[in-house]
Formats: sequence, structure tokens, C-alpha cells
Amino acid sequence: MPKTAELVAGALRRQIVRGELEQGAALPSESALMEEFGVSRPTLREAFRVLESESLITVRRGVHGGARVSAPDPEVAARYAGLILEYKDTTLGDVFRASAIIEPACVRSLAERPSQAVVKQLREAVEAEKAALDDPDALVEAQDRFHALVVELTGNQTLILLAGMLRYIVDRANAAHVAEEGDNPEHTAQARKGHRAHVRLVNLIEAGKAEEAVKLWHRHITAADDVVNAAGPKTLLELLD
Repeated sequence: MPKTAELVAGALRRQIVRGELEQGAALPSESALMEEFGVSRPTLREAFRVLESESLITVRRGVHGGARVSAPDPEVAARYAGLILEYKDTTLGDVFRASAIIEPACVRSLAERPSQAVVKQLREAVEAEKAALDDPDALVEAQDRFHALVVELTGNQTLILLAGMLRYIVDRANAAHVAEEGDNPEHTAQARKGHRAHVRLVNLIEAGKAEEAVKLWHRHITAADDVVNAAGPKTLLELLD
């Protein structure tokens, strides 16, 4: 049997996810919730701790405190997924291969039905990369944003969530790689090569050349996997701070 606190947390969770309790809204007072659910203050606060751990509410203590609703945060799921993968001794190559399945499918979707609105956003993203070519940290951030945008523009919420979880892991790995390598000329050359691949992808999507776009993107992601794993046969995830 679930504990009473878990049942209370479940009821409040459903209200948040269904939009009955809006983001930023204050939850009713503790006394009101205690009366509504017929529970004690310790039980209610235990339920709050459950929801806090899921980032569904934030709780401020003190006279002017209280609980407020937070929107479900995909990064919470990404961090937990990363923790599980790290626990399982997952390699970065494993993550890149998953990306190499998801992202090219998104590229195909965009290239088969190219629109000026999509192309405009992608061109703006590669322009942001171009402006950051001399700043390794900013360039990594801009290039990661481009990858995320390719998926977001499909409008498929499930793919956006799954790919976002993978991108969170890849972004952390890329940032660590840049920090370790510093101004390594080889890394800089690889980043600029990546930028050229992004520019070419936008051109192929605009031209509606789906097959070429898919092949390019698969090669691009696979090449990134090769670079990250160049130091050895297994580069394990290291996401914990």
C-alpha cells in the first residue's frame, strides 16, 4: 500500500500536470490542505518533499513562505536519465549512436516538407555559430543549440523530450571536452568543420534534398562520436559534479 504522503503527493501531482494548478500559483495553505486530505502536518510536508524532489513545487519556509507550483522541467528527467546511464557504465559512443538514430529522422522530416520559416530559424542558428567561431565555449553552446533546434522544429513533443535528454548529456560532455582541451588547434578545426556541416545541412533542407541531408547528418554525428572517443575504446559518461 502506498504511504499516505505518497497518495497526497499523487493527487497534487495530477492537478499540476493537468493544469488545474498553474505554474507560479500558490498552493492552498497547509491548514487548508490538511483539512482537504485529512492528514497531519508532518504527512503533508512529506508529500511536499516528494513534489520538491520532482521539481513540481518550490517551498519557501517562514512567515511569508508557502508552496508554489513549478512546471515539469525536462532537465530533471535528463539529469536522472544521465545518472542511470552513468551507473550502467554507459559510453559516450552509446549516447551518440542513439542521437544518430533520432536526429537524422528529424532532418528527414524537415527536408521532405521544407518551409521558409524553418529555414529562417536554422539560418539564424548558424549565424549565431559563425559569430562565435573564435570563442570555443560560446561555439559549443551555439552548436548544441543548433542540434536541439533541428529536433524542436519537427514539433514532435516526444522526440523533443527524448532528444533533449540525450543533448543534455552530450552538452555536458562537449563542455567538459572543451574545458580540458582549451585552445587546442585540433579541437578548433573540428568545431569549424562542424559549423560547415551545419551550413550545408540548412542548404540541403531548403533544397528539399532529404536523402543527402540524412546521410550528411548521420556522418556528422558519427564523426563527433569518433572525436570524443579518440583517446580510447571506451569513454564513459562522467556527469556528476
